Amino acid sequence: MTDETEKINVYGARVHNLKDIDVEIPRNSLTVITGLSGSGKSSLAFDTIFAEGQRRYIETFSAYARNFLGGMERPDVDKITGLSPVISIEQKTTNKNPRSTVGTTTEIYDYLRLLFARAGTAYSYLSGEKMVKYTEEQIIDLILRDYAGKRIMLLAPLVRTRKGHYKELFEQVRKKGYLYVRVDGEVREVMHGMKLDRYKNHDIEVVVDKLAVSDKDDKRLTQSVATAMTQGEGLLMVLDVATNTVRHYSKRLMCPVTGLSYREPAPHNFSFNSPQGACPRCKGLGFVNLIDVDKVIPDRSLSIYEGAIVPLGKYKNAMIFWQIAALLEKYEATLKTPVSELPDEAIDEILHGSDERIKIKSTLLHSSSDYFTTFEGLVKYIQMLQESDASATQQKWAEQFAKTAVCPDCGGARLNREALSFRIHDKNIYELATMDISELYDWMLHVEEHLDGKQLRIAEEILKEIRTRLKFLLDVGLDYLSLNRSSVTLSGGESQRIRLATQIGSQLVNVLYILDEPSIGLHQRDNIRLINSLKELRDMGNTVIVVEHDRDMMLNADYVVDMGPKAGRLGGEVVFAGTPGEMLKTHTLTSQYLNGEMKIEIPAVRRQGNGKSLWLRGASGNNLKGVDVEFPLGRFICVTGVSGSGKSTLINDTLQPILSQHFYRSLRDPLPYTVIEGLEYIDKVVDVDQSPLGRTPRSNPATYTGVFSDIRSLFVELPESKIRGYKAGRFSFNVSGGRCEACGGNGYKTIEMNFLPDVLVPCEVCHGKRYNRETLEVRFKGKSIADVLDMTINRAVEFFENVPQILNKIKVLQEVGLGYIKLGQPSTTLSGGESQRVKLATELSKRDTGKTLYILDEPTTGLHFEDIRVLLTVLNRLVDKGNTVIVIEHNMDVIKAADYLIDMGPEGGRGGGRLLCSGTPEEVAQCPEGYTARFLREELARQ
Repeated sequence: MTDETEKINVYGARVHNLKDIDVEIPRNSLTVITGLSGSGKSSLAFDTIFAEGQRRYIETFSAYARNFLGGMERPDVDKITGLSPVISIEQKTTNKNPRSTVGTTTEIYDYLRLLFARAGTAYSYLSGEKMVKYTEEQIIDLILRDYAGKRIMLLAPLVRTRKGHYKELFEQVRKKGYLYVRVDGEVREVMHGMKLDRYKNHDIEVVVDKLAVSDKDDKRLTQSVATAMTQGEGLLMVLDVATNTVRHYSKRLMCPVTGLSYREPAPHNFSFNSPQGACPRCKGLGFVNLIDVDKVIPDRSLSIYEGAIVPLGKYKNAMIFWQIAALLEKYEATLKTPVSELPDEAIDEILHGSDERIKIKSTLLHSSSDYFTTFEGLVKYIQMLQESDASATQQKWAEQFAKTAVCPDCGGARLNREALSFRIHDKNIYELATMDISELYDWMLHVEEHLDGKQLRIAEEILKEIRTRLKFLLDVGLDYLSLNRSSVTLSGGESQRIRLATQIGSQLVNVLYILDEPSIGLHQRDNIRLINSLKELRDMGNTVIVVEHDRDMMLNADYVVDMGPKAGRLGGEVVFAGTPGEMLKTHTLTSQYLNGEMKIEIPAVRRQGNGKSLWLRGASGNNLKGVDVEFPLGRFICVTGVSGSGKSTLINDTLQPILSQHFYRSLRDPLPYTVIEGLEYIDKVVDVDQSPLGRTPRSNPATYTGVFSDIRSLFVELPESKIRGYKAGRFSFNVSGGRCEACGGNGYKTIEMNFLPDVLVPCEVCHGKRYNRETLEVRFKGKSIADVLDMTINRAVEFFENVPQILNKIKVLQEVGLGYIKLGQPSTTLSGGESQRVKLATELSKRDTGKTLYILDEPTTGLHFEDIRVLLTVLNRLVDKGNTVIVIEHNMDVIKAADYLIDMGPEGGRGGGRLLCSGTPEEVAQCPEGYTARFLREELARQ
C-alpha cells in the first residue's frame, strides 16, 4: 500500500476554531482525539472528517437524487486524502418516540416477527385448541369420510354476530338464485322484502346445496364446496340435517371447536406499530390514559353543591348540574348530599354516564315542556378535552385529572389477542421480548430441540441471525436490557452502545467509524468491555476514531491526537500526535494529567454537612428493590454504580419528581416510594441536565442566561436612546424595529442553490451585525449592541466591570471555564459540555438560599480533566454556602472528591437496584460488595 492509502491526511482544516491545521491519522487503527472542552475535537472529527466523508458519498448519487437529500456543505478544508466511507455514532440520545424499543432499534424484534409469522404455531384464544387449516381436496375427503350416506347442507357464512336488518343482503342472495338462508340457527326461505330486527346480533349463512353424500356424486360435491368457499371467503360450514349439528372447515387458520378463524400470519401481524398487530385499545403503546377518580373527587365529605367534583367547581345554573341532579333523584339524593353518602352506583353513573334518558323539569329550563336527554358522564367530557382539537389550555386543564395505567386489554403486551396466541415451543412473542437479553440468548440456544422438521428448516437461518445480534449486545455490556425496553428510558451511553452493537453486527470492513465519547454513562468495569468491542471493530479491518477524555481509552489506543492548547479562540491547534507511550513523555495539559504531573486533589477534609438529612424510603420503581436512602444535606453527594443499577431511577425518576411536585406543583408523577422525610430542610430544587440550550441559531449564551435583557436595559438608559425614544425592543434582534429587516435579525442570508447546498452569506445591508444603522448609533463606552454580542466573555467581564447586575451573570460564565465563548455565539455551535456549563452558570448566578438542592446527571460528559477541576471548584463553592449537590457520576475524579457516596448495584437490570453501601469515599472503598469499591481503592492508592 502507498503512503497515501495507509493514512488519512487532513490538510488546512479551518472549521469553527481550527487554525488551518494538518493532521495525519493511521488507517485500521484505534485513534483517540482528546483535548479541553471547546478545543476543536468535535470540529475536527465530526465537522471536518465526517462531514467530508458524508459529502463525498452523497456526491456519488445522481443530481436528481441529491435534490431530495439536500446538499451537504463542503467543510472549510483544503483537502482530505485516504478517506473511506464514514459512519458516525454520536451521543444524541435516540428518538423520544414511545414506540421505539431496544428490539426495534437493533432489528432483533423484526427477525422475531418473521420467526413467529413463518414458524409459529397458532392456538385459539377461545378454546386453547391448536388451529387447523385445510385445502379444498382435504375438505372434500373429510366430508366423504365423516358424512357418508347422510343428508347434509353446505352453508357459506355471510354475517358473524353483527347488528343490522340486512334487507339488501337478502335481496342480493335472492338475485343470485339461492332459495334458502340459515338465520340464527334456523333455515328459512328467502322472501321478497325480508328483514331482521336491526338491534340484535345475527348470524347469517346462505344454503349453497342440500345433498346426500355418496361417492357417485363426487363432481357435484366438488363444485358446491368450491362455490361455498367463494361465497364464504374461505370458510364453509356443514350442517348434518338429522342431528342439526354444524362443523366448520376453512382454508385459513381456524379453531375446529368454535369456528374462530385467524388471518394468514404475516410479520406485520406481530408488530405493535401496525394496525394489524397492535392492541386496539391502547393502539400498541401498552398504556392508556385513564381519568383518576381520586383527582376528580378528592374530598368526599363535601357535597356536589359545595364543589366536591373539582372539574365542575361549585354549583352554577348549568345543564350539567341539572343532569346530575336528575340522575340522583332515583337514588333519593340531592346535590347537597355529601359524596361519601351517595351509593357507589350513583357515583359510577356521574362519572361514566347512564344509558337511561333523564328528565329535566320545564321549570328549570323556563320552557313549556320537560326536556329529555342522555348523560354521557364526566369522564367522557374530560377525555374529549384531551383529544387533539381542544385548545392547549383545555388540554392542560384536562391532563391534571388523568393518570397513565397499564392497558387493561393487553396487560401492557401492546399486541392484540391474535398475535399473542402464536407460540414457539412454550412462549409467545411478548414473553420473549420481556426476557433479559442474557436469558433470551440462553433460550435461543436450546429452542431448536423443540421444533419439528418443517419448522426447523424455516427457522434455522432466522435463529442464526437473532443469536449473532444478541451476542453483540452481550459484548458491549447490555445483558440487563430486554427487547421491549422503551428507547426513551435509555441513558445516552446505553443508546450509543446499542448503535455500536448494531454496527458491529453489520460486519462491514474498510469503514471509518467516528464515535463521540462512547464511555459516557459507563462504569469503569464496563469500560474494558467497550474498549474490546472497539478493538474488535478495528481488527475486522476498520479505522476507528474516538473523541474521548477517558484515561483507559487513551492508554489503550494505537494513536492519540491532542488538541489545544486552550479552548475556543485559544485552541484549535494540534499540540501532540503520536502513540500513548510517546504522549506520556510530553508536557501537554492532557499528558500532565495522564503521567501524574497534575492531578485533581482529594479534599483534605470531608464536609460533615449541617446534620440534617433527606430520607427517601421504600423506592421501588423499575428495578429498585424497595431501597431506603439517606441524603445528608449540606454535603457534596455522588451516586455511583454500574450502568443499569438504578441510579437514574432513584434520582431522576423518583427523588426529582417528588421535589418538583412539592415545590413547583409539577404534573410528572414520581415512581413508587413509601415516604420522604426532611423536605422542610430544603426550599428549592434545581435540575441541570444535558439537553441543548436551544435548537435555533437565535439562541445564545446572552439570551439563555438572561444577561441580554440587562444589557438592553443598559442601552435604553443611555442619553442617546432617551433622545430618540428607544425602548428595550429596539435592541432585540428577534422583533422588528431595531433589527436589520433585510435578514430578519439573523445576520446572514440563506441562498438556495437547487442542486448544491444552501449557502449562507453575510447580509449585505448590516454585514452580519443583525441591527439597522440607527440602532448601532447608540453606543456605550464606544461600543454598539452588536459589538457587545461579538465580545468573548473574558473581554465582556472587563468591559462591564462597573455594571454589577451584568457583571454578576457573566462572571459566573467565566468561572465555569467558558471565558473563551462569545456572548452572541449561536447555541447550535456549543458542544454538549459547554451548553451544560452555560445552564449551570445560569443557575449559579441566581440567588441561592443556602437551602437549595442541585441535581446533576453526569456533568463530566465532554469534559477534559482540567474542565472537571474547574467544575468541581464551582460545585464546591455551592456546597460551602450550605447547599446540597447530588451528582450521578462514573468519573473517578468526581467520585473521590465527593463528601458522601451512595453506591447502587451490584449488577445492572434485574441484578441491581440495591443500596450496597454509603458513606465517605474512604468508607465505601472498604465495602466488600460491588465494583465501585475496587476501582475506588486503586484511585485512592494512586494518590
